[in-house]
Amino acid sequence: MKYKVYPTLLNTFARFERGLVTDQELLDRINRVPIPQTEAQARGVSFEDAVLKGVGEDLFDPDVIIRARHLLPSPMVATQVYCEYPIGDVLFYGFADVLGRSMAVDLKSTKSYSEQRFAEDHQNFYLPALQSRGVTTLRYIITDFSDLFTEEYDLQTDFSVQKRQILAFVDFLEQSRHLITDRRIFTA
Repeated sequence: MKYKVYPTLLNTFARFERGLVTDQELLDRINRVPIPQTEAQARGVSFEDAVLKGVGEDLFDPDVIIRARHLLPSPMVATQVYCEYPIGDVLFYGFADVLGRSMAVDLKSTKSYSEQRFAEDHQNFYLPALQSRGVTTLRYIITDFSDLFTEEYDLQTDFSVQKRQILAFVDFLEQSRHLITDRRIFTA
């Protein structure tokens, strides 16, 4: 392995490819330059805590919390489960929010939802990363705080877009190596 990457970084690169993130913003993410948490990010974390830990439930519509909990696997085996998956010279790693016997779950929040929003998300690599633990399905539970949406992916999911992006990201890393100050992304 020459590189060690996580989903948020790869998703930032996907946004970079679409022209939504600048070179400097991508480099700042790679270099782990601290950025203040946005109100939307904080609310998403609070929603996850409310659903999984019962902390701050009063900040959200109780019906949405109850419905989200009903979408979690039963039994829940663990939360914040570390996983990794080799893809060529790249070690992909991350933390799945919830692990059931055959399903992993990731909780998401959004301002507005569109169908199949997470079809090309790099967190989909949690599927092969957790396959040895019996996971065959990845479910996204998504809220706009007034409603819930779900997306499910399985081991037959097409990862070709994400794999192409990883190769392009590695090229970006090599071209920008002299600008990368946080060397944790390089394992060799």
